[in-house]
Amino acid sequence: MITMSVLEPCSGYTLPVFACAAAIAALHWLQKRESLSCVMVDLIHPAQTVEIPIEQVSGLLHQGALAITKSDPGDNLDLTRNTPIWALVEWRQDQGEDILIQGGEGIGRMVDAEGKAAIYSYAQHLLRENLRLLLQPGEKITATIILPQGRQLAERTSNAAFGVVEGLSLLGTSGIAQPLSAPGQLESFREELQRKASHFDCLVFCVGENGLDLATQLGINPERLIKTANWLGPLLVEAAVQKVKAILLFGYHGKLIKLAGGIFHTHHHLADGRLEILTAYGAKVGLPTPVLQVILASSTTEAALKYLRGVDASYGSDWVNQVYGAIAHSIDQRSQEYIFKHGEQQITIGSILFDRDRQIIVNSTTGSTLLANLC
Repeated sequence: MITMSVLEPCSGYTLPVFACAAAIAALHWLQKRESLSCVMVDLIHPAQTVEIPIEQVSGLLHQGALAITKSDPGDNLDLTRNTPIWALVEWRQDQGEDILIQGGEGIGRMVDAEGKAAIYSYAQHLLRENLRLLLQPGEKITATIILPQGRQLAERTSNAAFGVVEGLSLLGTSGIAQPLSAPGQLESFREELQRKASHFDCLVFCVGENGLDLATQLGINPERLIKTANWLGPLLVEAAVQKVKAILLFGYHGKLIKLAGGIFHTHHHLADGRLEILTAYGAKVGLPTPVLQVILASSTTEAALKYLRGVDASYGSDWVNQVYGAIAHSIDQRSQEYIFKHGEQQITIGSILFDRDRQIIVNSTTGSTLLANLC
């Protein structure tokens, strides 16, 4: 008898790790005039040192060097896979701190922080700690991180919805890129759902960290929360198998809106259609054609929401509530239909959608009832 087992997903590394590796290689060239084919990076979190390949290194006159790595996120459906990451390291002679870290082309800018480069605390800490170990007394450098494809790739993310424009973020709290989109990770999510379903008959599905955090702030017991990543469809069916009675879908509108269009695996690699879905529901509630045209031509669902709010403010209308109310109702209905079709069970579904500022846009009728009971 042949038995089959699910292979464990392979972890990779987050973007900050590759940025740091490139910076280490560039600094080494400045100090030694030698090109390295790989470097060692202390991840700090977790406490381990890993070897990262270096694609190319080149000196730039006498004051700078450029090194290039490529992203490897492991078994992830990650749009940054094989993305080149450049680090330009230059000597400085001023009286400032020993290491300055800058964002170059393709690194996003934070709208709410006066355009500051979207290089977050873990990336800053990782770069400083690794580079400082290599600096000789009196040496000072500027490290500029560049993502040549960052601006283009950012158009396929929700970065702008959360206030990061013109590129990607160097984000994360760990050097390890957990394979949240890999089949093995789905098994891990299923196991968590099975465990929690044995204690609670009503669970809360959150696509990402923002939903988990906001749900907790609202007073929902964290033990009821299930992080789904993009596996909403399979986990809804698993909930049916586990005889869960009710589910509250709690998430960013730019993700959950896909369910209103019948898309139950929400990763952008597989399906999008968010603006088309928003436009369709706008038409359903009677939005004027010129408004629908602007929504369809918007860069993101967040931009479309902002525009629609502006229309309401200018004309005293109530389009946001009408459109998103219809979307939330459809999310509930289509999710129930999906569960019944694939899991042959009836489950009460409610939904709550929030915006980039983590402000709730709409509760479905069932979502309001479930939230009141959960809190």
